[in-house]
Amino acid sequence: MQLTAALRKEALLQWRTRARFLAVFAFGATALLLFSFAVGPDAGALRRHAPGFLWLALLLSSTLTLAESFQSEHEQRALEGLLLLPASPRALFYAKALANAAQLVLLGAALVPLAVVLYDMPLSRPAGLLGVILLGAGGLSAPGTLYAAMSSQAHARQTLLPLLLFPLVVPVLLASVKACALLLTGDPMGQLPSWALLLGCFDAIYWSLCGLLFERVVEE
Repeated sequence: MQLTAALRKEALLQWRTRARFLAVFAFGATALLLFSFAVGPDAGALRRHAPGFLWLALLLSSTLTLAESFQSEHEQRALEGLLLLPASPRALFYAKALANAAQLVLLGAALVPLAVVLYDMPLSRPAGLLGVILLGAGGLSAPGTLYAAMSSQAHARQTLLPLLLFPLVVPVLLASVKACALLLTGDPMGQLPSWALLLGCFDAIYWSLCGLLFERVVEE
């Protein structure tokens, strides 16, 4: 019940700030375009590096989304009021993390068609690619939400969040890139289930630990 109410609040907040999503998408699209310029007209190199460029664009864009996820609560001092309610801080965390994950999944799905056009990326298994984006977004959103709460009161939160987040999510990024590459270029050795399982394990660890640590973070 607490989680449902918190999710409803997050959904309303995301809807009211939907214009911000367009700005984040424009940033991710610009990153993809710049990466294609860096490689040049080599079509083979573009296809080989497409999964890495897609996840780099999503990672860079996620910092904008996550850094602003606690902006409304900080500006209006709403977080203190929410903590005074008879609701578990863990429910507040999971609602915020689920909302951030949904936004990252939507962003990743929106960037895929652009990557297909820019990098001549094959798209033979779109359902599998969406599943990898879902797992990877989960691995980014849980620690990103925790660190966003930690840095929300800092003046340089836009700079502080990437410094905290990037080292922690390197395994998630590597596994996501490898899984996408196997989906797009073929998987003759049957390695995809192992990489997907690794992503799922990272998601389970991050979501469990970050949910436990959130209460201590917001109380301090």
